[in-house]
Amino acid sequence: MRGRTSLPANARMGKQRSECTDEAQAGPCMTADLQAPVRSLGSWTIGVVGIAGLAAIIAGVYASPEALVAVGVAIAAAVGIGWPHFLRIPAKKTLAAVIALPGAGAAVAAGVAPAPGYLDWTPAFVALGMMAVFVVQLVRGTGQAQRLESTLGCCAGVLLSCLGAGWVAGARFNGVREMLLVAAISAAVALLAGLIRWPDSIIAPLGIVLAGLAGPLAGLVLSDIAVLPAAVFGVVVGAVLASFRRLATLRGAPLNFAAALSMGLAPVSAVGSLAYFIDKLLIY
Repeated sequence: MRGRTSLPANARMGKQRSECTDEAQAGPCMTADLQAPVRSLGSWTIGVVGIAGLAAIIAGVYASPEALVAVGVAIAAAVGIGWPHFLRIPAKKTLAAVIALPGAGAAVAAGVAPAPGYLDWTPAFVALGMMAVFVVQLVRGTGQAQRLESTLGCCAGVLLSCLGAGWVAGARFNGVREMLLVAAISAAVALLAGLIRWPDSIIAPLGIVLAGLAGPLAGLVLSDIAVLPAAVFGVVVGAVLASFRRLATLRGAPLNFAAALSMGLAPVSAVGSLAYFIDKLLIY
């Protein structure tokens, strides 16, 4: 067309080569998420939220069964609301409800189920939540963004939300409140170790060792729980919390408050079922 000049094919190819060469010399273009520091205010928020959640659980244990159930429902709601934000997936409100409601139902069921099957309804709520996740993805339709990541991540969120019922079941199991207190102390020590801004290769073993030592010490001081089961429990709790810290590190971006809330309470929720089963297998 008149008034416009077009470069020959060889010139256009040469220009493209020079642009590619310049990009290769300058290095890959990083997004804002990758450029952001991994260990920022979010790591402290996660630790503080987790410790606050443990304190609320122990307060509910010593207050009344109804108060503990209410705390379990609140933790399930917080995990459900924040988990889609941590995953950075679409349909956050719908998936938040899908994750939170099964966890809340599992906590209520653990509070009213007859002995000794305190967690008999928990697998049903996990299955119901996972089916709801698949239904949501089907309703979204074919070709939607991040369907696979959303499905797998939300199924994991449903499981974490429902595992919090273990705190309620553990409080009802044999009436030994000190066991849950030992569990909370081990988890709190691991969370405090995670606040140190050191690499995960150092913090992970440090947190596991400190949690493994805190369990027996708390058991000796606060109750007559044997040293070996308390040490095993502390090591397991430390490993779980260290893995969640690594998960937050691998995300590669600062967390908003909802995501930090979920990441702080999700491992606390998982520790509840660990405490219940370890109490049942090794201590009772």
